[in-house]
Amino acid sequence: MKSRKDIPTELIYQIFSLLIAFIIVHAVYISVIRPQADAFIEHEHEMMLEDTSYIQKRNFYVVIRDFEQEACFILMFWAFSIMSFKGYLSWKENNLLDTDLLKLPIDLPIGLEDTKMLLQRLNDLPNNIKHYLLPRALKMTVQRFSATRNVHDAATAMRDVCESESQRLDTELSIIRYIAWAIPSVGFIGTVRGIGDALSQANRAMEGDITGVTESLGVAFNSTFIALVISILLMFFIHQLQLLQERLVLDSESYCDMNLISRLRSL
Repeated sequence: MKSRKDIPTELIYQIFSLLIAFIIVHAVYISVIRPQADAFIEHEHEMMLEDTSYIQKRNFYVVIRDFEQEACFILMFWAFSIMSFKGYLSWKENNLLDTDLLKLPIDLPIGLEDTKMLLQRLNDLPNNIKHYLLPRALKMTVQRFSATRNVHDAATAMRDVCESESQRLDTELSIIRYIAWAIPSVGFIGTVRGIGDALSQANRAMEGDITGVTESLGVAFNSTFIALVISILLMFFIHQLQLLQERLVLDSESYCDMNLISRLRSL
């Protein structure tokens, strides 16, 4: 389980990653995307005034120019930064599975007289890996075996640690799932705003000027389109992160079974 001082660290990371995502995305929007979109729209208006049969073209900058799309990109990069952080931690823990933490001969049975030595070795591990799942599961298994002298109880303790870790990891994904839910919602807000603006200009459309209506409807459809695309992409990476974490828990259980529990001898 994570120590108390690790929790504020992750919270601070999430706050700063959100601020950085906002600064970078907003800077790109005000310096590149919106000027390019405005220039393209002005050019298209001039072409339509010169030729009434001119068919207006689509442009990527115009599709993503509005505030809702900007908010969606900010949330997307924020989610990616959080997933990268969690994925890096899982990757570091997964590398620990290739390490011989017990430092015992492969064919040597482990008895009660060995538990003190094993606990000392686990306690001597560097502080930056002591809170990882594998050392905690091994330590709990050895402690339970030393206290109860029962292999079944030791195996149960190990699986309880792994199960609680699995639940913790799943709970910590809630913020990412919230972001994945919020992005389509922001897109729908743009849809409502665009349709509302289009309806407010219905009188101008009846007079023959449909430019305002088409621009407002473009806001509505573009915001929904971008939000749904980002949501689909984000959900893919969420499932990949969840798969990585689930494999870590299962591999840690297998490590404990093969390297510790199967070698325990109570007599």
